[in-house]
Amino acid sequence: MTAQTVLPTESGHAEEPIVRLRHRGRWVAGAVLLVLAAMFVNFLATSPKLRLDLVVGYLFERSILQGLLVTLELTAAAMLVGVVLGTVLAMMRLSDNPMLRGVATGYVAVFRGTPILVQLLFWFFLGTVLPQISLGIPFGPEFFSISTNTLITQFAAAILGLGLNEAAYMAEIVRAGIGSVDKGQTEAAQALSMSPWLAYRRVVLPQAARLIVPPTANEVISMLKLTSLALVIGLPELTTTAQLIYGRNFQQIPLLIVASIWYLVLTTILTFIQSRIERRTSRGVLGATRRRTRFAIGGR
Repeated sequence: MTAQTVLPTESGHAEEPIVRLRHRGRWVAGAVLLVLAAMFVNFLATSPKLRLDLVVGYLFERSILQGLLVTLELTAAAMLVGVVLGTVLAMMRLSDNPMLRGVATGYVAVFRGTPILVQLLFWFFLGTVLPQISLGIPFGPEFFSISTNTLITQFAAAILGLGLNEAAYMAEIVRAGIGSVDKGQTEAAQALSMSPWLAYRRVVLPQAARLIVPPTANEVISMLKLTSLALVIGLPELTTTAQLIYGRNFQQIPLLIVASIWYLVLTTILTFIQSRIERRTSRGVLGATRRRTRFAIGGR
């Protein structure tokens, strides 16, 4: 029988009995999840084709670790390009100069509107239509010339494809963060004779960081996984390395599991770092909220 609780009212009369709500759906969902989890564990433990011994053996294999290093380097370089260029584009879109706004808007439209896979292939095959990259006076003498294929290697093509694409998204993130800062802050900085760049760097950007950092951290995690697209240009990052190995031993699933494990480890670490950074950047807001709450409750 369901336990019932009868509470007396101020007049001494008993209220209607309180019947605890039964959550049958939760129990059914929990049972289904337990069954599915047991089936998955049983599959892992009893399926010989998974070759878990190969997974363990290749997890710290030298070429896999080298591919992991390339993945980390590519992620860092692409995000550096994306953040720096995205910040510049955001300030251009917020500029009073219509030409700067037009250029930034066009850049964002092009790089957000075309697939990143196409952009990677474009930079990798650029040398077929532009054999030489030259520096000099237009219609005049050249001061410097270099082969496009020499300048844009596989790694450089991956950085250009991923970094320039990321800049378009970072421009929107930074623009939204800057737009959240009250215009009075900029006016106050200008009243103190700060230049527009100095006002952005010392007043606007530090306040906008609270809204910029969380989505930027998400972009870093996404970039880590997007580096696997460098497979199409043959860059030996983590996924490409796993593919090269299973191309020799035909053990596709074990090698893909190895790559997945490393991606999961790295995303878990980045997620932890993200939570710490978010807590630090929002510390001032949380402190102000707690003070207002204490004031409302305690009257001081």
